[in-house]
Amino acid sequence: MEADVVVVGSGVAGLTAALRCAARGLSTVVVTKARLDDGSTRWAQGGIAAALGEGDTPAQHLDDTLVAGAGLCDEEAVLALVTEGPGAVRRLIETGARFDTDPASGEIELTREGGHHRRRIAHAGGDATGAEISRALVDAVRSQGLRTVENALVLDLLTDAEGRTAGLTLHVMGEGQHDGVGAVHAPVVVLATGGMGQVFSATTNPPVSTGDGVALALRAGAEVSDLEFVQFHPTVLFLGAGSEGQQPLVSEAVRGEGAHLVDADGVRFMLGQHELAELAPRDIVAKAITRRMQEQGTEHMYLDARHFGAAMWEQRFPTILAACRAHGIDPVTEPIPVAPAAHYASGGVRTDLHGRTTVPGLYACGEVACTGVHGANRLASNSLLEGLVFAERIAADVAERPASGPPVEGGERVPLLAPEARREIQRIMTHGAGVIRTATSLDDAADALEALSLDAAHDADEAKPAEPGVHSWEATNLLLVSRVLVDAARERTETRGCHWREDHPDRDDADWRRHLVARLTPDRRLVVRRTASAAFPPVTPTTRTPTDAPREPQP
Repeated sequence: MEADVVVVGSGVAGLTAALRCAARGLSTVVVTKARLDDGSTRWAQGGIAAALGEGDTPAQHLDDTLVAGAGLCDEEAVLALVTEGPGAVRRLIETGARFDTDPASGEIELTREGGHHRRRIAHAGGDATGAEISRALVDAVRSQGLRTVENALVLDLLTDAEGRTAGLTLHVMGEGQHDGVGAVHAPVVVLATGGMGQVFSATTNPPVSTGDGVALALRAGAEVSDLEFVQFHPTVLFLGAGSEGQQPLVSEAVRGEGAHLVDADGVRFMLGQHELAELAPRDIVAKAITRRMQEQGTEHMYLDARHFGAAMWEQRFPTILAACRAHGIDPVTEPIPVAPAAHYASGGVRTDLHGRTTVPGLYACGEVACTGVHGANRLASNSLLEGLVFAERIAADVAERPASGPPVEGGERVPLLAPEARREIQRIMTHGAGVIRTATSLDDAADALEALSLDAAHDADEAKPAEPGVHSWEATNLLLVSRVLVDAARERTETRGCHWREDHPDRDDADWRRHLVARLTPDRRLVVRRTASAAFPPVTPTTRTPTDAPREPQP
């Protein structure tokens, strides 16, 4: 397939980028791993943050974002987010999104979430904001007739002889050969593939969130940054010890409306820990829950919102109410058992303010990207806004991109992992690089991941390679992003934001108000470097051909 732009992903970032590129007259193709509405966006409950309310300002939104980011936000990126955010939300409404409004005034209803000093979270369907945004954008894409390729796993970037983006390879599930590979040729590729929560056993992320975009970018020679900062959402419905896979989220908006975190004795343990108590930034609340669990030898805490009453639960939080009741818990009459689980990658593929990566023609936005907005910890409900704002910035920039040459054959290959390695990676990462990290746990994780890599190489040398296919490609991507995360977490010997080193419990601004930037060298070595300051370093395009691509047939 030929196009001017290929967008990978169908969440708020990907579909916004696609619609804005098409509006500029660019031939645009959307490639997505499942169905158009199956990404992480539709799982977003709380809402989208923007300074829309009376008395609120972008400056106040900026301050709250910088505080949550724990000294590592790029202030210029945050300024772009908060100043362009209100207009981006209004354009989303023009696209067809319907937010909850006050029946009397018709104004958008706004709520609060953790880290926000103002009510600035717009929501839809009570607690189904992501589903409504996804519906509106999918309807717009279909009504405008954009070309889409669903159920397609993206594999690797194609580049021309100069190292510029020339398209990508992909596997369309259920079509063609079992290991068949196709391609989209385009001078611009926009990665909007979402997160990598599936590196952990328990996560709020859907099964498709296997770090494919970060892995593709690394193999293409792009730089990634801040991957050690994985946000663990503090209030995920506790389904029992050892529960795995996607876990039901209990939105921060429940606390924003007045729910209390309590232990088994009913003690509100967040009081006195932060001025905002239950509405402290997520990293602070997740650490407080974990500490209380350790102190009391329990596996969860409780979220008590019985005082809401049945009517408020049914009107404001119908999705969460249904999820709880489906698991035998009635929030109207009993506290909800909750515990932290992997939720959001604050780091990702390093970009500038226009979404450009270090590979010419390769862009990234949304959770797969590291724009500098989130720093060491994302402020609640800034993720949907970041996807909107930076997708629009990318569309404005790609209109000026020069054409690239024909794609050339990639570099050296590495072996694929067998599908069953996925669960082992998740076990390694959960125990070694989860909420609480130490040098010992991270060293053990690094050794175990290296052993998986060596076993795969040995099997390939012995003519016993893993069967090419979706599950093998996903496992291989998970291994690569896990290696980067663990190496960065080992390097950062401090506690900051959502990176918690039990053996280095203090924040160290003198040595560690810095970013960690990782890349793969042409000989497949992983290199992690520390920046000289907290300033986000300039994104300088490189011109090298891809390396370290998984072993798959070429189209």
